[in-house]
Amino acid sequence: MDQFALESSTTKKVTLRLIPFLFLCFTISILDRVNIGFAALQMNKDLGFSNAIFGFGAGIFFLGYFLLEVPASAMMAKVGARKWISRIMVTWAILAILVAFVKTPMEFYMARFLLGVAEASFYPCMVAYLSSFYQTKHHAKAIAGFMVAIPGANALGSPLSTYLLSINWLSLAGWQWLFILEAIPALILGIICFFYLDDRIEDIKWLNKDEKKWLIDVTTKERLEKQQIKHYTFLQALKDRDVLILSAGYFCWMVGYYGINMFLPSISKGLSEATALSNQSIGWILGLMYVCAMVTMILVGNSSDKKNERRWHVAVCLTVSAAAMIISSYISNSSVILSFVFLTIALCGAFGAYAPFWAIPPSFLTGAAAAGAIALINSIGNLGGFFGPYIVGYIKDTTGSFHTSMIFLGVSMIISSCIVVSLVKQSGKVQSKSDENILKKTS
Repeated sequence: MDQFALESSTTKKVTLRLIPFLFLCFTISILDRVNIGFAALQMNKDLGFSNAIFGFGAGIFFLGYFLLEVPASAMMAKVGARKWISRIMVTWAILAILVAFVKTPMEFYMARFLLGVAEASFYPCMVAYLSSFYQTKHHAKAIAGFMVAIPGANALGSPLSTYLLSINWLSLAGWQWLFILEAIPALILGIICFFYLDDRIEDIKWLNKDEKKWLIDVTTKERLEKQQIKHYTFLQALKDRDVLILSAGYFCWMVGYYGINMFLPSISKGLSEATALSNQSIGWILGLMYVCAMVTMILVGNSSDKKNERRWHVAVCLTVSAAAMIISSYISNSSVILSFVFLTIALCGAFGAYAPFWAIPPSFLTGAAAAGAIALINSIGNLGGFFGPYIVGYIKDTTGSFHTSMIFLGVSMIISSCIVVSLVKQSGKVQSKSDENILKKTS
């Protein structure tokens, strides 16, 4: 079998084995993370929570996530992805069920904080794990393959969550069943994960001898090439200039992203009051919006790999998202339909940036250093998930509308795009210089 055929067959097998399963796990993760936005349609009234209380509780999840992200990722490097990802899923499933039984703001805050602690490092572990099984040139496409679970979970969760709000069993409200029923799949998948995943390529039994050898050889060669670019340990990667600036860009992006995502059901409910849409109708509309975001994420990921370009793909997506968000807020009183159209464009831009952005760290770091860098970027960035919802809720309570909040979120995403554009030139130059040296050695 020639090298091209060997690469094709191996990559296909890796994709079929890992992407669907990781996609499913990540879908459940996102569903358990954002279903709080749908629960708010009923929970806030039942428990007497203001927008500020809800925003703080929704965002404090990311504070717990931030505090444990890096040390938890270090633990994965020691115990292995199989055991660690399994532990994360089982723990967060149990805590997600407990959210259904909160009564006071403090109980709400504690449950959400502990949920963030339990889920800390899940995403960076998934990215680092997946990247270790692919050549660099396939990273963005592979990452997009399972990260499409983010809009996918919302597309599925929107009509599902609004449907669950309508049930009333065993004297429990719909919002309580929403948390309970959507947590059970995480518990099941967490157990399956322990037996399904392999920690290393060497442990794989689902590739033949030639395919396994080719995959070990090509990933080892790329790892050595990356070490010529930046040979860092786990801790050294946390101090790298590029990693820190990527963290700042991701923070601003997440302020905008989670600010709108957590409140999107409430924003949509406010827009649709004139047409008296039911919660279930809003769920279907939001589901369609997230399907558009799924398609955009795949197309942008493929384009980024094809052109071998990352930073401008990220910047354009975030700028388009910011502009659409701001326009939507200005026309909300004159045209509900157009406002939903621009909200859809905003979602597409916010999600489209994911795949090219997360293909950047593995392009200049490897192994434990890559895992540490991804964890730090995700950890600092997700602090934006704390500030975004809280600020949106506070502004809504103060002004009585989401208009000012949307402008704030849009500006935050524009700042993020500027940071990413200004940053990655450095990494790109170093990468190119390294490639020239490698070519000289092999010629």
